[in-house]
Amino acid sequence: MGDNVVIQRVVVVGAGAIGGWLAAALHKAGADVGLLARGATLQALQRHGLRLREADKEVSHELRASDQPADLGTPDLVVLAVKAPALAAVAPQVQALLGPHTVVLTAMNGVPWWFLHGLNTPLKQRALRSVDPTGDIAAAIAPERVIGGVVHASCSTDAPGVVRRHFGNKLIIGEPAGGTSPRLQALEALLQRSGLELETSSRIQRDIWFKLWGNMTMNPMSALTGATTDRILGDPDLRAMVSAVMLEARAVGEKIGLPIEQEPEDRHAVTAKLGAFKTSMLQDVEAGRPVELDALLGAVIELGQLTTTAMPFTRALMGLARVHAQAKGLY
Repeated sequence: MGDNVVIQRVVVVGAGAIGGWLAAALHKAGADVGLLARGATLQALQRHGLRLREADKEVSHELRASDQPADLGTPDLVVLAVKAPALAAVAPQVQALLGPHTVVLTAMNGVPWWFLHGLNTPLKQRALRSVDPTGDIAAAIAPERVIGGVVHASCSTDAPGVVRRHFGNKLIIGEPAGGTSPRLQALEALLQRSGLELETSSRIQRDIWFKLWGNMTMNPMSALTGATTDRILGDPDLRAMVSAVMLEARAVGEKIGLPIEQEPEDRHAVTAKLGAFKTSMLQDVEAGRPVELDALLGAVIELGQLTTTAMPFTRALMGLARVHAQAKGLY
């Protein structure tokens, strides 16, 4: 991309809670926003627009919506906000949206397929089989197109096409190779008009890893137990297991250049402030949706293998969560 980069035409892929929240923010910023959606969500968007509820206020956004990429044209930016288990299936549709200079912003939980791209380690550019086993995702969406995103917001869907933001309004963006770039500056300029709390990162993988450090335990633990985070941390044995998994992940992070200075108890104190919080994975289990185990745990275990880091507690948690999800037909 040249130095004179403008990002104005946007397509959001994944019109769920986070995708809807970001689509509304980009529309507020003045972007021409389209939504790639299907089924009941598509019908609701076409009839009523995207509705975002915050506190006691609802704002409707009239946006283009279709289940056909060709209907949405070639955007400057694709926002990828699908759940990780759906990515392989949706990647060809994303590929169909891409023009020569289209940028892809990822707003997903866990370790993405491009995670090692740009990291200055012996694993640089290596593919992660846990999240892209066949390489089809990277073939469809080249890591070079990606700007990484980390979402710090709790959102849910009240109904198809109706998104509720509960708390948090922050988005972190950054280049996988580090530093800045004209396209990152163009995206920053757009998002600064969005009403989001925006931060740019010089090492976006560090922000992804730090968020993952809490998500990789609380999500599967809550899916297994059906409990909110306060109850998990309130049980001394579960709290100890969560801490053990976090210490294993921290050791992996140190080996790939993403150290975490905190102790597990520091993160527990932050989580405790959320009160009786229901994680996204528990919400997925309750709704009968596939769970994001590979992106949250499988990729960390793979990185442990690649760095020869012992991970007995992480493997135990993965095994428990995997069999539980398999028994429910969610993995």
